Amino acid sequence: MDCLAPHDTLDPSYNNSQDVQKEREPHVYLSKEEIKEKIQSYNSSVTDKLKMTLNANGIYTGFIKVQMELCRPITVQSSQSQGRCAHSNNETAFYLPDGCVNTLHISSTNTVREVIEALLKKFFVADNPAKFALYKRCHKEDQVYTCKLSDREHPLYLRLVAGPKTEMLSFVLREHETGEVMWEAFSIPELQNFLRILDKEENEQLQILKKRYAAYRDKLEEALGGVWKPG
Repeated sequence: MDCLAPHDTLDPSYNNSQDVQKEREPHVYLSKEEIKEKIQSYNSSVTDKLKMTLNANGIYTGFIKVQMELCRPITVQSSQSQGRCAHSNNETAFYLPDGCVNTLHISSTNTVREVIEALLKKFFVADNPAKFALYKRCHKEDQVYTCKLSDREHPLYLRLVAGPKTEMLSFVLREHETGEVMWEAFSIPELQNFLRILDKEENEQLQILKKRYAAYRDKLEEALGGVWKPG
């Protein structure tokens, strides 16, 4: 599975809070002739040169774009890290830039789990792939729908059936949504890094609050001085 450099965000107007969970649609199996026809139709609609190729053995290859929507920091090798981080030995926890998109070259046999592993490898992520999930997102009747994909599904097949337009289908990588964070799934260095990051963010927020209230206090004292100023 090949990994290409990150591309621009698919649609910056997307808002996670507007997503609606959608039931998984049944898989429709296509014959070899149907796959051939769909690939021809797909390639005729492609505008970014990311076409699909059908091999003699019936396996086809193509490209998918995956938007990274990670709320928690990821753990990478220190030499590869960039941005806001907290160090721990040879590993670093940092926040991936919001809206980052990766383009992957995959085959029709590649599963969701393999796509997740390829994405993590691209960013030198040391975290367990089981912490992440791949979602498909689509627009329907002015509503944004998302559906978590199972590890056994094949993203390139979904891309082929939906066509090349990202409005019809796009892929998103997120942390597992289990209601509560399963902290026991994280290693000790990861948890220590999270604590350091939380301490740093807490101090930053405290400084912001202190400056805000200091400004309020100055304005109040200035107003009081004007009221009680001897005439």
